[in-house]
Order: sequence, then C-alpha cells, then structure tokens
Amino acid sequence: MPPEPARIGLVEDDPVMGGSIVQRLELEGWRVTWWRSGRDAISGIEGLSNVLDLVICDIRLPDISGEVVFSELANLPNSPPFLFVTGQGEIDQAVRLMRSGAVDFMTKPFAMDEFLRRIDVGRRTTHSQLRLKGYFLGESPAIQHAEDLLRRYACHDLPVLLTGETGSGKEVAARLLHEVSPRNAQPFVAVNCAAIPAELLESEIFGHEKGAFTGAQQRHVGYAERAGAGTLFLDEIGDMPMPLQAKLLRLIEDGSFNRVGGEAPCKFRARVVSATHRNLGQHGGASAFREDLYFRLAVLPVVIPPLRDRHEDIPWLLDRFLENAVSRSDVRIRGFSALAQEAALGYSWPGNVRELRNRVDRAVALSTSEWIMPGDLFPEWAVKSEQAAFAPLADVRDAAERRQIKRALDQTDGQIAKAAALLAVSRTTLWEKMARLGIADRPRSAS
Repeated sequence: MPPEPARIGLVEDDPVMGGSIVQRLELEGWRVTWWRSGRDAISGIEGLSNVLDLVICDIRLPDISGEVVFSELANLPNSPPFLFVTGQGEIDQAVRLMRSGAVDFMTKPFAMDEFLRRIDVGRRTTHSQLRLKGYFLGESPAIQHAEDLLRRYACHDLPVLLTGETGSGKEVAARLLHEVSPRNAQPFVAVNCAAIPAELLESEIFGHEKGAFTGAQQRHVGYAERAGAGTLFLDEIGDMPMPLQAKLLRLIEDGSFNRVGGEAPCKFRARVVSATHRNLGQHGGASAFREDLYFRLAVLPVVIPPLRDRHEDIPWLLDRFLENAVSRSDVRIRGFSALAQEAALGYSWPGNVRELRNRVDRAVALSTSEWIMPGDLFPEWAVKSEQAAFAPLADVRDAAERRQIKRALDQTDGQIAKAAALLAVSRTTLWEKMARLGIADRPRSAS
C-alpha cells in the first residue's frame, strides 16, 4: 500500500489492460481517472493537472501518440509526471521522452508488483517530501537536475554515460546511481581505463584462462565477471583502445564475453555505467571512438556540470568535506571564515570537486586556529610578493562583477533581459560587461 492515497490518470485504449490496471490501482486505494484516447486525455488532464499525482500513458494510442499528449501537457504550469507504457519496439522513443522530462517507462508485459513500485516512486511528491529527501551531490539546480536523472534511470538496466570535466564527480554520481538502484546489494566494480596499460586492459576486464599467455599461471577472473549482477563502472572510457571497443560492444549487445584464451562464453549480468571527460560524439582523428559503441553506451546520458558553473555548491561541499576531514583527525576546527568562503567563491576551481576536497584536507592539516583562513585553502598565495598579493581595485571590481553576472545568468537560465533586470542595468550595458569580462553567452536550457 502507498503511504498516502494518490490520484492517478490513465491513458490507455486497450479495454482489457486498462480495466485490469484500474481494478488493481483502486484495490491499492488510489483514485483513477481513465481516458481511452489521446485527445480526451489532453482535455481531461488540463482540468486536473493540479490534483493528479501521476499520469500512466500508453505510447501507441488510436488517435495521437502518447508523445503528443505529453508534449502538449508539458506546458501546463503544474504538469503532472508521466510514466509511459511501451512495447519493445518503442523503447528508443520512451528513452527520448525520459530525457524530455517523463519520470519513467515500462515495457509490456510487466509484473504488477514492479508496476506498483514504479508508480509509488514516480508519482508527484510534495515540497516537504522533497526537503526530507535531500540531495546527495549538491544544492545547485544544475547538479540536482543531474541527480534527478540518475534517480529516474536507477530502475532501468540500460547503459548510462556520465560526461563531465575531470574531477567533477562522475564516479560519485555512478556510485549514487548504483546505491539507489535495485542492484545495490550486488557489487559495484570500478575500472579506470586510463590507468591500466592497454596490453593488460583486456585481461583485467574479461579475465584470462590458465596458459592464455606467458605468465598466465592460473585462471584470472576479470572485472566483468566480478561485477556479477551489480554495476560495472568503466571510467575514462574514451581512453579504451580501439580493438577492445569491439569486444565491449559485444559484451553489451550479446550479454556475454570470453576470457582471454577461453572458448566457452561467460554470461554477463551487470549493468554498464561509463564515464568520460572527452566528447565521444566527435568522431575521427587519433582519439576516434567507435560510433556504434558510443550510441550503445549513451542510451541514458547524464552531464555532470563543472564546479565553476554551480557556485551554490561550493559552501555546501566545503562543509561536507570539512566534516569528513575533521572526523579523521584530532584537530578542533569550527568552520571556514567569511574571508575563506569568499576566496573559495571567487576561485575558478580548474580541478573541480576533487581539487576542492584536496584543498580542504590540506587546510585541516595546515590550520593553526579554530577557523580556516584563505591562506589555509590557498597556501600558494602566501609566496606572492606583498604588492602582487594586494590586487588593484579594478581587478577586485571585475572579479565581483563577473561573479554576480554569472549568478544572474544562472538564475534566469541565460536570459539576458531577465538577468539585466536582476542586476538593475540595461541589456546593452550587460552585453558590454559580458564582452569585457569574457563571459560567453550560452544557449538556454530546453524547457
């Protein structure tokens, strides 16, 4: 039984399936409104958008597709979440709908218990429930969007590709995906494709039989086999040698592999999650990546934004890493001084979250007071001459303006007119300042 009654909308033209779903949901205590065509659903849901907790929608309808229903209703101010029901041949379309904002999809036929679980997970949550849930990766809208995608993807077995700059937190995101998935009791096996020599990588991933090559004195179980029914995380997948990419493609498509020197295929049961800082979609050149493998790995993509694009996360991460560092030492530190926080907010963090964590660990070791100061976070600043360390007013003003403009653009989703209004300047002035300060205009996010 769900924790509280919910109101469900059902868009299904099949009278047998529709009747079965309505009967079971009502037995569970949910109120169901059933529409048998797409157009009826659009007109009906428009009047119930504020009270519906979830819409269950078939993709194939007699008049219009479920995708059209979703697209037309997505513009409502309080559009309900959509869970799509699809046949095997429509999975690509369902994945595209998830990328556009649908919460989930299920393929026919499905087990009713799993169907009920997906409904309970996907239905609309109240604002208080969202606060209780909290976020694991950060507080900024950009990272929360990425985390929401991970949580929506968790119940599926399709491959996930995490992209983002080095140090942005891709492995942490992969571990979160594993922890919130039904596979969380199974192993999470991480492989850094860039850290293992190319001539050893095949044996490390797929394993080898005794005598497969000189020095192979016994059978070696590879990462793919050790992952069991859990998650195989392939970090820096863009550095995988081209010959090995073909074998990885077979692993994903056939669900089997051969150990090096072995003839009997081994069953592969894990989910593949990969990560890269490269743009694998740019084909050709010395760093070419197989196009067919890229499309198999990137069925469910997630972009992890760099830290410089999510300033709201910097104080949040500082506090988390400080708590962790202090718990591993015997020092007494109360927190970061206002000057240290301001220095952290003004820094560009080229090494992203990994650099921030390392600087906090070092600051805890270096600090001689109860408050961490800028020199603890950035000790390299102390070696500058007094004159160089004392920045001219023009530089300080430019840094402050640059930071404030970026915050305004983040808050308005890159809309220049709204950002200018927030900053109390004209659009022309804002354009001129952006050009002078090297702030590039960016495309607005898809709605």
